[in-house]
Amino acid sequence: MRVIRGLHNLTAAHRGCVATIGNFDGVHRGHQAILEQCREHAARLNVPLTVVVFEPQPREFFAGDQAPPRLTRLREKVRLLRDHGAERVLCLPFNDTLRSLTGREFIDQVLIDGLGVKHLVVGDDFRFGCDRKGDFNLLETVGQVEGFGVEHTRTFKVDDERVSSTRVRTLLASGNFDAVTRLLGRPYSLHGRVVRDQQLGRTIGVPTANLPLMPQPLTLRGVFAVVAELKDGARYSGVANVGFRPTVGSKRPTLEVHLLDFSGDLYGQRLTVYPCAKLRGEVKFDDFQALKTQIEHDRARARRYFSAADTGSMNSLPLASAPLGRETASSDFSSADDAADANDG
Repeated sequence: MRVIRGLHNLTAAHRGCVATIGNFDGVHRGHQAILEQCREHAARLNVPLTVVVFEPQPREFFAGDQAPPRLTRLREKVRLLRDHGAERVLCLPFNDTLRSLTGREFIDQVLIDGLGVKHLVVGDDFRFGCDRKGDFNLLETVGQVEGFGVEHTRTFKVDDERVSSTRVRTLLASGNFDAVTRLLGRPYSLHGRVVRDQQLGRTIGVPTANLPLMPQPLTLRGVFAVVAELKDGARYSGVANVGFRPTVGSKRPTLEVHLLDFSGDLYGQRLTVYPCAKLRGEVKFDDFQALKTQIEHDRARARRYFSAADTGSMNSLPLASAPLGRETASSDFSSADDAADANDG
């Protein structure tokens, strides 16, 4: 897998490929179907598969904090694209220079001069260019003249409904992790490296591993029963807070994980955290004693959840939700429309 950052880093060796363009946020099963479609053509033409993505995503550039929260960071997105057959990722900085290109200029500079594309797969509703003339018909017309094929993506459905990043976000907001797993083809997860923080959890007998999150809108927010996977593959059940820790008053979002029945030093380690069930929303407590009492309650609920899962072994835990009983809390989630660009849907 090779990641190429910007058109200026393209060389003659990168020319000649099957390409697709989009945000690919979440790399869900719909995206995976697009990649499979591209792989078929790449094998037929004996050329690499190149995925063109944007950083920031176009909706983030235009809408800022009002843009939909990301399902995957760029690092995780690239890894998933690689796992599903992408051989190259061209990451284009979405800035004033790129947004000022007309539809034809984008085709010439990115697809023809830059990539030397042999076949292109995009959604038939794909729009691009500052002149609003960039669409599927323009791509087909230019492709016929320049000698590259163009076809639209295949629709992929689960439960008779199109799989989209918006649908995944909505299901995450409702805490339906079972359905999210079906749409992603894998359990939803959060990733990060454990850093030293204020270590306030230790003062109330609840040590936590703190993983800073990107300063972007949060896909999840609240307190969850989770499974945390260490670098060596060992898994532990736990409780995690995703958000701004209102009692402490954090300005930057943090994933704060307390592992049940674990002792050891996690500083510097990378963790993968799988949310399994939402316990409650974030709450600002009057003092640390009230926070400690609530955390003990959260730990008890998490233990009941994992006991009800009856997995027998944490390493074979089915990472999906189970009933939590009548006790619920109001959701802190907000859903947003998907970016209309490329293959984000």
